[in-house]
Amino acid sequence: MKDDNYLTNMNYVDAIMIVDRHGKIVYSVRYNPRFDSSGCEDDLENILNRNFLEVYSGINPKDSTMIRCINEGKPIYLSEQVFSDYKGRIINTQNLTIPIIKSGKILGAIELSKDITKIEEQIKSKVYSFKTDSVKYKRIQGPIYTFEDIITSNKEMLHNIEKAKIISDNTSSVIVYGETGTGKELYVQSIHNYSSRRNKPFIVQNCAALPENLFESILFGSVKGAFTGAIDKPGLFEEAHGGTLFLDEVNSMPLNLQAKLLRVLQDGRVRRVGGSQEKEVDVRIIAAMNIEPVKAMELGQIREDLFYRLCGISLKLLSLRERKEDIMVYVEYFINLYNEKYSKGIIGISNEVMKLFLDYNWPGNVRELQHVIESSIHFVGNNEEIKLDHLPVYLNDKINKENDDFIEDNFDISCTTSLDEMLEGIEKQMINKALESTGGNITRAASLLKITRQRLHYKLDKYGIDFN
Repeated sequence: MKDDNYLTNMNYVDAIMIVDRHGKIVYSVRYNPRFDSSGCEDDLENILNRNFLEVYSGINPKDSTMIRCINEGKPIYLSEQVFSDYKGRIINTQNLTIPIIKSGKILGAIELSKDITKIEEQIKSKVYSFKTDSVKYKRIQGPIYTFEDIITSNKEMLHNIEKAKIISDNTSSVIVYGETGTGKELYVQSIHNYSSRRNKPFIVQNCAALPENLFESILFGSVKGAFTGAIDKPGLFEEAHGGTLFLDEVNSMPLNLQAKLLRVLQDGRVRRVGGSQEKEVDVRIIAAMNIEPVKAMELGQIREDLFYRLCGISLKLLSLRERKEDIMVYVEYFINLYNEKYSKGIIGISNEVMKLFLDYNWPGNVRELQHVIESSIHFVGNNEEIKLDHLPVYLNDKINKENDDFIEDNFDISCTTSLDEMLEGIEKQMINKALESTGGNITRAASLLKITRQRLHYKLDKYGIDFN
């Protein structure tokens, strides 16, 4: 069922409300303290059996997702809404609204809401400088970015920021890994800027871009006459003395040079190519790669001893498909960015485009999303939304192919199982997984499933699931 995907994409739900076809609230539950914590009976008594437009008087009926859903009889996916509640608080939500239909008649609607107030305030209060790790830098350049420039609402990525702050002043080496376009250099620069080395050199070198025959001299320096054309020149370690050396795609470094890199990490000394004297250097190494470090070691791309030296402290950056709750944040940011850059007045994206964005797996991650928005914005008029026909052709083609492949792999046209039976099977799997991950704890399992304990007990009885 497509709506199940949107529940996953919302990451978590802060509130659920059900209204009848006249807009009267028949059910409401809140999980976020900003909505008044669930179980607050006095609060619920103030809104049940009242028209939701009366309770939330700040909502314009023309903009109401509930009203639109009931009138149109179709789901409204991930629409944003700003309103004031009956206590006068301003709340910004992202909603999934689904009509309740029986025998062809619309009986009402159910709305699942996620509070994005803080994210919206963050975007509007600051001008973020977000760029991905594909930007080409001169080899010596001061870092631009800080942790304030990292845009995310994902819990794991937010945890990464806190973890990175903690280890910023640590002298140990760090490995940052994640797919291309996830923002590795953004994190690395932020670590340097947060550390006591912030006013010292910050040197960036992409190891995949170096010719193998020049690798050693670029890293460690050279003396005149060491090889044809060699001059007295310091290497990256000497240039980075007192600061940070960022080695991107370190798994592209030849294995024999990895051994020499390891020795520098252990001894803190470098010897130029063709030279006889060693020089002491104080450099913090931060390395990055676009695959799991363990996999790189298994593939023979990185030495085992260097692996253990670098991976004492590691940060894993999630791909965009693993944190789809960030898509809305990036879409708004990039639209604002390119509206200003190209003097445009684009107001957002259509529901169809948002649905496509959430279904797509984004192999190029944030960088790809950025390029899609920039490419599309040229074909959209002022005060208009980005629509499907504004998107790059390749994106629509890839989505269609992925959908065809998914249907071919997962569904048998001759299948006799009904939709209800399939949904029940999925529901049972989710319940069993929640019980398994919580050791059979009903309260915690219900919390994971975002339902009440009573409803979980009902489901257990219905499906005959033994939680003991």
